[in-house]
Amino acid sequence: MAARPNAAQRAPEPAVRRINLALQGGGAHGAFAWGVIDRLLEQNDLAIESIVGTSAGAMNAVVTAHGLATGGPQAARDALRVFWRRVSLAARRGPLQPTWWDRRFRPGSLDGAPGWMLLDAMSRVFSPYQLNPLNYNPLREVLAATVDCARLRQQAQVKLFICASNVKTGRIRVFDHTDISIDAVMASACLPFLFQAVEIDGEHYWDGGYMGNPPIYPLIYNAESRDVLIVQLNPIRIDEVPRTAQAILDRVNTLSFNSSLMREMRAIQFVTKLVDGGFDDNGRLKRMLIHSIDAEDVMASLGVSSKLNADWDFLVSLHDLGRQRADAFLALHADKIGRESSTVIEEKFL
Repeated sequence: MAARPNAAQRAPEPAVRRINLALQGGGAHGAFAWGVIDRLLEQNDLAIESIVGTSAGAMNAVVTAHGLATGGPQAARDALRVFWRRVSLAARRGPLQPTWWDRRFRPGSLDGAPGWMLLDAMSRVFSPYQLNPLNYNPLREVLAATVDCARLRQQAQVKLFICASNVKTGRIRVFDHTDISIDAVMASACLPFLFQAVEIDGEHYWDGGYMGNPPIYPLIYNAESRDVLIVQLNPIRIDEVPRTAQAILDRVNTLSFNSSLMREMRAIQFVTKLVDGGFDDNGRLKRMLIHSIDAEDVMASLGVSSKLNADWDFLVSLHDLGRQRADAFLALHADKIGRESSTVIEEKFL
């Protein structure tokens, strides 16, 4: 029997490379990002330095950061599964349930659900101050049961940034881990047609996607790692021209929610060209390495109602898709982390 290798003979542990995650919002489509993060957390040679998130991305961000701070990668994976399971269980008590027809012929869709049709019609006429005067949002209870914000504020393991849009000033507000709260996360995910604006310190906030989905600049200025991995939920390109009222409104929202990210990508590309040309403004310019994981081919086919579909089978299918796309990314581009961008900004965003 061959002798076991001693400690000196063992293969060295792989060097750990740090990355930053930028998580888009997109309602139930955030389960795709859950799958991506779940797969990334399995990589022993990757560590998450910072996370910035908006809306559903904010929820994934705080749950991931909380898990990493309290128990490491496995705890973060477990926390994400618990969170999304709780989201699904809470949705079971609501009116937005897919019909058997939707399940059979339009997976993910709620278009045939009476609850969806009623909500869609009434939200075009009445505000959430009329429809939901008590401002009840089941996600608040789910988050409070999953995340200890007091503990998040005390940790320094993961840099955390959550984006919301100030209703009155039109400015972006980025909460970091020192001022994170359930209210901050709910503000980041506050859809103005469904929920009342969230008040924090006398200011009122809506969904962060209007101003940054997600913003990249907190990672540029606060993270040491240059690698930013964007987990994209909203498709940039949709080949069909929308023709129904719902489809048109959904495309308008998608264009709006992507616009800030695309502007930042243009700025990053401009700075990249300056640095590559030898101008770095006395070291003040930082060359970022951009990576992305998406499922545009699938997301483009999902209607707006699917963003409110928290049926467990649908969420799991998105999670599995996210794991597959993350696995493909790692197989093709893992060796580029820390060295070069794997996403060509001009082709994807410009």
